[in-house]
Amino acid sequence: MELNKQDIAKRFCALSVEKQKAFLNTLKERGIDFSLLPIVRQSLENSPILSYAQHRHWFLWQLDPQSTAYHLSGVLRLLGKLNAEALQASFQALVARHESLRTVFRANAGGLPEQIIESEGKFELTMISLCDLPAEQRAQRARDEAMRINATPFDLTQGPLLRVALIQIATEEHHLVVVMHHIISDAWSNRIIIDEFAACYRAHIEGEPLLLPELPIQYADYAQWQRNWLEAGEKDRQLIYWRNQLGAEHPVLQLPTDYARSSNSSYRAAQHDFTLPDSLATRLQCQAQDRGATLFMMLLAGFQALLHRYTGQSDIRVGVPIANRHRAEIENVVGLFVNTQVLRNTIDSR
Repeated sequence: MELNKQDIAKRFCALSVEKQKAFLNTLKERGIDFSLLPIVRQSLENSPILSYAQHRHWFLWQLDPQSTAYHLSGVLRLLGKLNAEALQASFQALVARHESLRTVFRANAGGLPEQIIESEGKFELTMISLCDLPAEQRAQRARDEAMRINATPFDLTQGPLLRVALIQIATEEHHLVVVMHHIISDAWSNRIIIDEFAACYRAHIEGEPLLLPELPIQYADYAQWQRNWLEAGEKDRQLIYWRNQLGAEHPVLQLPTDYARSSNSSYRAAQHDFTLPDSLATRLQCQAQDRGATLFMMLLAGFQALLHRYTGQSDIRVGVPIANRHRAEIENVVGLFVNTQVLRNTIDSR
């Protein structure tokens, strides 16, 4: 009797590490690509391993536990009557739904980090009222409070790694501040949280059942699958590919900065916003279409040409974040899936 892919994946997950290696060899001999097997739920008898991206953030946090460089934060302005109890219940429902939002990280006896998924997530909604302040001072005070909340370091070993505060500006105006550590979330996850929060809040207000589709897997299941997938031969294939693409030398751009490059990362930066005229944006889109390219490709080429102009170097490499959500099982899962991909271009100044 032949096993279907779901059965094969479940059988694989039930094996010990050594038996998994032998099983992978059997799959190869039978011409079965491990990457085509579905991601299935893992047993939580043992603490789940970290994904490679989480491992990187764990390492960086250990180097500097007070750093806030990897905080993901946002503020939603809410107008109209607000039900704080429904808001609290909505976030509690999200914590129950997504294991990532109730996960902490600790080293085991061997010094290796593990995910600790708490059965009941600790969620507390912080309430701040600015109604006693003069009206002209409230907006700035709200910004200051949001910055303070974001600037408070997370302890990855204790959690919670989700922080939510409700700042009341007036009777029918509130600012909802949401801060998470990057080790449990990414920009795509933020969109999931906003959409599902809105659905939860609406259901509570209207007294209707919450109709969110059941999640097929959780992030810890993906972390284990990723490890198995790479160990099944994908890691070697990707190493060969990227070594061929990037080579052995990795030149640093010699930008003509006002100050010398620091040996330590301060993570201090500034942001400059500007708007392209509609006419220029339309021309860029047309140029991209004429060349069978996307607008992103056009803008990246322009940025790399600018870096070439500044530095005189022809080998330009730019790190670009990619969503890394290439499987249906993880489309609606909160977690750290994003990855940075190096895009290399050789500029010919002629």
